[in-house]
Amino acid sequence: MTRPRLAFLDASHGDSSTSRNFRRELDADLVEFDVTDGRLPDHFDYDGVVISGSSSSVYWDEPWIRSLVSWVADADERGVPLLGVCFGHQVVAAALGGTVEDMGEFELGYNEIERTRPDDEDDILAGIGERFTVFTSHGDRVAELPSGADLLAENEFGVHAFRRNHAFGVQFHPEYDTDTAETIARQKEFLPDERIQSVVDGITPENYAAACEAKRLFDNFVGYVNRANAGPVESAA
Repeated sequence: MTRPRLAFLDASHGDSSTSRNFRRELDADLVEFDVTDGRLPDHFDYDGVVISGSSSSVYWDEPWIRSLVSWVADADERGVPLLGVCFGHQVVAAALGGTVEDMGEFELGYNEIERTRPDDEDDILAGIGERFTVFTSHGDRVAELPSGADLLAENEFGVHAFRRNHAFGVQFHPEYDTDTAETIARQKEFLPDERIQSVVDGITPENYAAACEAKRLFDNFVGYVNRANAGPVESAA
């Protein structure tokens, strides 16, 4: 498998663990852009695009968010494969015409989600079980999928993965290691101390090992990118 060249749109507001985690998990050459500082690629000559998580909300009226959503929409129109994670998943949904909203609650910690479609070669979740464990950290959700998108996974909090043609989004964080998970949990000072401690107590080797199953989606995306750049790829039914 060749190493594709991916534009990595980092929306983490300078969190050093974000780049480290994605570079560890993606078998690709990443060209990084700090999109919170208004830095976006000035062209679309990449094999694919990955958009990270963020402490921001897609619906905030901020210039860098508007520019990011617009750039991702343009990349989608050009057929560039896209993968959005958490905030990135919501960016992809908004760029394709979906709706993102505040949940009025917060999903945090290791949770189970359920797949909604069977495997196919180009499924971002191919090879992952029907129910699987992931680490979650979000207070927003994709309330309405883009027109023509397929729901790939969900739980009681809503959409956790979707696809439309060459664009994919996952709400959970398959890139997290245990250090990142604990750091993120302890930053949620708006949640009760007891709840944060419960989440931290759940960051165990066993739960992390279970969540590592979802890391397969990174190889799935790289494989999809390589096939897409080798020739025409049929859209999902």
